[in-house]
Amino acid sequence: MSKWKEKQVRPVLPLYLAALAWPVASLVFPPYSLGNLVLVAVCSAVVYGVARVLCPMRVVRTLMPFATGSEDVDAMLTGIERNLDALHQLNDAIPDQVLSDAMDQMEATGRKIVRTVEHDPQKARQIDRFARYYLPEIIKLMSGYVELEANGASDGILSELRQNAVTTANAFDNLLESLYSSEVMDLSTDMEVLDSILKSQNLTK
Repeated sequence: MSKWKEKQVRPVLPLYLAALAWPVASLVFPPYSLGNLVLVAVCSAVVYGVARVLCPMRVVRTLMPFATGSEDVDAMLTGIERNLDALHQLNDAIPDQVLSDAMDQMEATGRKIVRTVEHDPQKARQIDRFARYYLPEIIKLMSGYVELEANGASDGILSELRQNAVTTANAFDNLLESLYSSEVMDLSTDMEVLDSILKSQNLTK
């Protein structure tokens, strides 16, 4: 999950230009009379208005820290987010469709894992190896592939990397599924209890 917060910020350049227009306009219309003072003010306002049109609002992205209540978990999730961003950038540099699809799958699943642990920090223990080894290792492998491809020496290892990437993507999916194993068991138990109650009341056929 992206932890970036976007905010529209009005540029300050129009204010600077309006302030600069005041002394410039004063050279043409010395503000010694009320009429000239009004003209100077109008010139400054016009410059400000034109500058606002020419300088649209800009979007500022701020990285929002995690707040799970545990500094260790926050640091882990921040590290995962950075690695997923790096994986995304590497994917942009990889033309092979099989590798790219596997990396898309890994990134999507990784961000779901982050959301899951953010909402339930107790699950952080289950993704320790994912955060510390699996994800960094796949980035290392893909970085090496990009470098080999840039030097024209990637053909020999491409097939092996494809298989590794597909296997890793599926492993990420399995890890995500395991994070919900207790919830699945609880839901299954609840359904069994409900079914038993309905049958005991002769409400099912």
